[in-house]
Amino acid sequence: MDMGMSEKELGTRKLKVMCHNRKHSLFNVSLDGNLYVTDRIDREELCGSKQICHLDLEVLTENPVNIVPITVEVLDINDNSPCFSKDVFEIGISESASPGSCFVLGNAFDSDLGSNSVQSYSLTPNPYFTLGQKTDSEGTKHPELILEQSLDRETQQRYIFTLTAYDGGKPIRTGTAAIRIDVQDANDNYPMFRLDTYRVSLKEDATVGSVVFHLNASDKDEGSYGQITYSFSHIAESAHNVFSIDSQTGIIKTVEELDYEKAQSYKMSVEAKDGGGLVAKCTLMIQIEDINDNIPEIIIASLSTPIPEDASPGTLVALINVKDLDSGENGEVVCQIGESFSFNLVQSSNNYYKLVTASLLDREKSSSYNITITAEDGGADPLISKRTISVTVWDVNDNTPVFDNPFYISCIPEHTPAGTSIHSVHAQDADDNENSRVVYSIISSNVDNIPVTSYVSINSMTGVLYAQRSFDYEQLRKFQFQVMAKDSGSPPLSSNVTVRICIIDKNDNAPKILYPSPDTEGSALFEFIPHSAEKGYLVTKVIAVDADSGHNAWLSYHLIQVQEPSLLTIGQYNGEIRIGRDLPDIETLRLKIVVLVKDNGVPSLSSTVTLNLIVAENFQQIVPEIRRQPNNSATASYTTFYLMIAIGLISLLFIVTVLITAIYKCRSTHTTASFGTYSGNVYPQFTLGCPSEISDTSLPFPFSYDVCVTLDSKQNEIAYLKPVQNVPTENLIDTEDSTAAGNSMMVNLPAETKAQVSKTTHCDFPEELLSGLHTCSMFYFEGMY
Repeated sequence: MDMGMSEKELGTRKLKVMCHNRKHSLFNVSLDGNLYVTDRIDREELCGSKQICHLDLEVLTENPVNIVPITVEVLDINDNSPCFSKDVFEIGISESASPGSCFVLGNAFDSDLGSNSVQSYSLTPNPYFTLGQKTDSEGTKHPELILEQSLDRETQQRYIFTLTAYDGGKPIRTGTAAIRIDVQDANDNYPMFRLDTYRVSLKEDATVGSVVFHLNASDKDEGSYGQITYSFSHIAESAHNVFSIDSQTGIIKTVEELDYEKAQSYKMSVEAKDGGGLVAKCTLMIQIEDINDNIPEIIIASLSTPIPEDASPGTLVALINVKDLDSGENGEVVCQIGESFSFNLVQSSNNYYKLVTASLLDREKSSSYNITITAEDGGADPLISKRTISVTVWDVNDNTPVFDNPFYISCIPEHTPAGTSIHSVHAQDADDNENSRVVYSIISSNVDNIPVTSYVSINSMTGVLYAQRSFDYEQLRKFQFQVMAKDSGSPPLSSNVTVRICIIDKNDNAPKILYPSPDTEGSALFEFIPHSAEKGYLVTKVIAVDADSGHNAWLSYHLIQVQEPSLLTIGQYNGEIRIGRDLPDIETLRLKIVVLVKDNGVPSLSSTVTLNLIVAENFQQIVPEIRRQPNNSATASYTTFYLMIAIGLISLLFIVTVLITAIYKCRSTHTTASFGTYSGNVYPQFTLGCPSEISDTSLPFPFSYDVCVTLDSKQNEIAYLKPVQNVPTENLIDTEDSTAAGNSMMVNLPAETKAQVSKTTHCDFPEELLSGLHTCSMFYFEGMY
């Protein structure tokens, strides 16, 4: 047989032979494609008395699966000799038998068929008997002994001859049996069966002891010659232990359970012998009827597991063979699997089925499947068998790592030591083994032109982030970067997440007093208070800032050294020093106070400044007080000289300014609005002046600060104050604003600086002050000696 395959393909495609209804196969296929016999073949054992003996084989190949049915016909050879059911046939012949009487002998049996079976008989030559033969309806030849001349019991009571059976094979095989003839008194009637062949059908589920058939032979003789006994004259060895016969009644019964799959039919010869030794024979044919007593058998011929989860639909998982030893509808098997959206069972050929994938698999949803295969035969009461196949799904890298959070925010205190763990990120990968092992890395980027890796590092295995340096809130408040999680699959998959690091401010900066400058304490800074000042009079204002933020930058002002505690008060949150009660009626009064400015941090940090206050009627009266200040150095006279020059210059500058302002107002078609008339989104800018040693309304030098204030008179706290760089002061125009204390507040809104002011204005304030905060203004504090 040519299957169209080369010898190399025969080896790789796993060529093998399968034989149904056999415990083991009698055939196999060599690597060169030849079909050869693996065990001795006995046609008589395989097919019994069937005229044509066929064996159904199937040649199976894999990759791809191909099934080729093969039918092998087993030809008969002359390998069995004829044999008789008995070694000695005993025949009683009455002496009254007339010549020409025929006496039926036991026929020989040959398991071979056709010409290899029994063809003829011969008898030892003698003058009394010759041999004849009779053929029944089944074509079986039965030898007959023909009496040629009458017997004389008184002359000879017994004759012994040899009966030889010949088959038609080449060479011829023979079988012999002895014939012993006893001459008896006259018994001239033989037992007779109604038929020479009886046919019986018997179901294979017949119980042990069931009656198969009741034989009944008749004999016209009387007495002992008419008493008939029954026995098997010939029965196959396989049937000898299955059936029994009652010698007196001729009833045949089963003595063990029947099995259609072992034998479908039985053939036996039964003889009936009368008391005179005369024998009649008949043939009993028993046909076994199949019942559905065999459960379908499920055989896994091929199984591929595990299978990759990206296997395309239709991928072969298993090749399944189902068989049922029953026949007819009882042996017709239907195979199926339970409801499954992932697998299909497709019939291939004969009793073979393919288990294939029905759709794409997903190991993350189900890493294994237990597929139950059900086989059901076609019997009236169908029998069902089940078998479960476990299929494992092999993971492929089809899932990207997923972070636990869409983004991460970590707040760390400033001055955290380098190397401290500041946060951790975690990503999960739904894949398995190496495909799920995640490695973390920081995507390169810059923070203020500095690589982000200079700020933080990450443990590639755990995702823990570490500080690479100590952070200063006043230099860097927050920054963000991206972390990449990459799995170890091939090719690897990755995902990114944004991490934001916020620096928490610590109270590490003490308040800085801007006015009066602490550096002027050695120069004996004096503030002038006129005698006419009443209770509530604003003497001066202490201005301080804190580089910290939030609560740490909330400043409070306190008087810690006051000669007359009730005479002066200070605003706790605005630093304004005012008259607390009416001044005493004295010509001059000199006071020295120490102001403490502390923040709201824990622990609180503070700074102090010393102020000298002089109560007098006019400015000339304070000169002697200034001269009486304790100073032994020669610089006192120089200081007084410089002060006088400064006073003159300031007076001159004031007169010039007033003249310029008056001229400008006369020429202008629009009157400059006051502070309350500004509207829109323009933030007002102020120049605040505070009394100094020689001037009642100016600071020693210009300052520019961002200040968040409230327009609510009940809330006058300064929430945040920091310097504003690059704000021009030369364009400021001072407008006199009379106050009870004679202080001057200068309003300036040059058109060319509006855009700059709006861009540079910045507010940082606590949330609890948010409800009272209405605007953020740019304050300019300007003064000179």
